[in-house]
Amino acid sequence: MSKTTFPPVDEQLHLLRRGAVDLVDEEQLTAKLKRSAKTGKPLTVKVGFDPTAPDLHIGHSVLLRKMRHFQQCGHRIIFLIGDFTALIGDPTGKKAARPQLSREEIEANAKTYTDQVFRILDPETTVVDYNSRWLLELGADGMVRLAGKYTLARMMERDDFRTRYQENQPIHMHELFYPLAQGYDSVALEADVELGGHDQIFNLLVGRHLMKEHQQEPQVVLTVPLLIGTDGTEKMSKSLGNFIALEDPAGEMYGKTLSIPDALMWDWLLLLTDIDEAALAVQKQQVESGALHPKAVKQALARELVTFYHGAEAARTAEGEFEKVFAGGGVPDDVPEVRLEGPLPVVKLLPAAKLAASGKEARRLIDQGAVSIDGERVSDPFLEVTAAPEPYLFKVGKRRFARVTVG
Repeated sequence: MSKTTFPPVDEQLHLLRRGAVDLVDEEQLTAKLKRSAKTGKPLTVKVGFDPTAPDLHIGHSVLLRKMRHFQQCGHRIIFLIGDFTALIGDPTGKKAARPQLSREEIEANAKTYTDQVFRILDPETTVVDYNSRWLLELGADGMVRLAGKYTLARMMERDDFRTRYQENQPIHMHELFYPLAQGYDSVALEADVELGGHDQIFNLLVGRHLMKEHQQEPQVVLTVPLLIGTDGTEKMSKSLGNFIALEDPAGEMYGKTLSIPDALMWDWLLLLTDIDEAALAVQKQQVESGALHPKAVKQALARELVTFYHGAEAARTAEGEFEKVFAGGGVPDDVPEVRLEGPLPVVKLLPAAKLAASGKEARRLIDQGAVSIDGERVSDPFLEVTAAPEPYLFKVGKRRFARVTVG
């Protein structure tokens, strides 16, 4: 079996530190990288994803890209699907217990994850595993023994548990097992490194503790920041609607990126692209001095993202379409056509035409003046749309269009 050849350790560290928040600790990571270079054996880098929602967005890609950085350095990634831990529900950052998912929901969500992650990860150096493989075998006896390796006092050092306790909010017993189960994953896999979001730092450090308890060399912990969403204030989340999905069409991905606040674009460039950090510093200085317009930087960011996920030709098309529709006030060439039975009030038509997620969102969009029919703004949510010889052109917000025929 041939040895793996790795880049120089200094080069690896420079790439791996890019955009990182916590590194526990760098001296150990350096020693592990040097050992790999000497033995030719790649590091085992573990990252867990609980399949609690059906799709991934570019907020998840911050962690996936860091996984890819380790692959670029020659190391082996274990993409660990937490099909067992998802049954518990990660309490991190929550003021109440997560709803517990069914086995069927978990399996369906896990399928979408494995379909999407290889848009970023190299399949040749990625191992997909499931933590039910060892956690189910652990059994009640094993779980009791595992609980004996950690104290309640240490568990209550977690911010969310401590806050809930102080506010007399319930903490369910099964939630206390989540960090232990995640930590035991590292023991089972003998991980050299574990990656996670910055909010996961407590759980990742539990893994280090349990590895020491099992006489294993403790894993290095490296965390990345949580990506702020398109609204510029909250963590990217599907529930908040401030996300860009990995599966979003090229035009929508481009347009959403152009809509982010200027202050956000520097973090996105650092965390979502491989543009050189020195070049980013020069661009930032040029924007601050007025020599470079922020829109030009965001356009470059949007092109990078669309090119990565859809290709260079799709990025060029998306940019041209954006300029035509939003700068020139035009209509896209590929407006979807929808046929509905009517008459229908606008508040019901928008969800039926997939122009709004629900009647509640439709009402909110109408109240905000974000809905127009054939160029006329709609103010009455119960305005009836009846049959007409030609389709109606509906526009919702800046990017959603549909030609709707009511029959």
